[in-house]
Amino acid sequence: MTRKGLTVVALGGNAISRENEEGNVAQQFANSAATAKQLADLIGQGFPLVITHGNGPQIGNFLLRNEAGAGLIYPLPMEVAVAHVQGGMGFMIAQAMTNELARRGDPKIVTAIVTTVLVDEHDPAFQNPTKPVGRVMNQQDAVKFSGEEGWSVKEISPGKFRRVVPSPAPTQIMEIDMIRRAVQAGDLLVVCGGGGVPVIRKNGRDLCGTRAVIDKDLASALLAAQLGAETLLILTAVDRICIDFGKPTQHSLETMSIAEAESHLNTGQFPAGSMGPKVQGAVNFLKSANNPHARAIIGPLDRAADAMSGKIGTAITPS
Repeated sequence: MTRKGLTVVALGGNAISRENEEGNVAQQFANSAATAKQLADLIGQGFPLVITHGNGPQIGNFLLRNEAGAGLIYPLPMEVAVAHVQGGMGFMIAQAMTNELARRGDPKIVTAIVTTVLVDEHDPAFQNPTKPVGRVMNQQDAVKFSGEEGWSVKEISPGKFRRVVPSPAPTQIMEIDMIRRAVQAGDLLVVCGGGGVPVIRKNGRDLCGTRAVIDKDLASALLAAQLGAETLLILTAVDRICIDFGKPTQHSLETMSIAEAESHLNTGQFPAGSMGPKVQGAVNFLKSANNPHARAIIGPLDRAADAMSGKIGTAITPS
């Protein structure tokens, strides 16, 4: 078996929690086990991996527990909640991967690292919260939490509201040197869960958590570039990227250049709440990658190996 170039695999929310499920722990473990089979297939083909993942449904549930426990126990701030969820999800993914590899005769122990990611405290995103988190609220609850807790709240559809938080751009993976050493030693890691715990430099010196959520695709792109990865594989719930989604002119794309991707982003083909960050992450990675064979692929989680081989998914290339 020929060892291939390093691949950063960014798992979408469907890797752990599926639509039309409650999303309880047993279901999350079952979904993690199914995801592990897909990733183990890639490892079996000789691809060294670093795994990242989103946390949308899970952080929402965590914040709901904060609300339910109000008056009984102190609430946890956003950055600590992100760390808690990153640890719990990393534990599930790492355990599922370790077990699946063991079944295939590979004794490797997969390790999850609670990762912190530096953001700029002056990032404009802090003045314009846009990232929805937590449950859908009615207007009464929206007014209550906005007034009592100081939440920024946005009406997402008539009569339905959600809390929104800043989503600043990631600038540095703080544990990158340790991650790089582990990868070079052949370790299999789960890192940057949920985009990582956002931190700033307080007074230009001390690291300090900040109440924000980093987009996991943008963090994964930064990680892949800093590790010199060959491939950024973004696994989600679609077979290929589509143009004119939901219109009679809708069509899928097998390949897309950086220039084409940026043009489609600028014309609003890829909304911020769905495919936008994935395509932007792919572009960011390719623009900053120092690997001459760098490529980005966006494809379906349940056919990860086929996406890597070009049988499905959309490949984004430098030109």
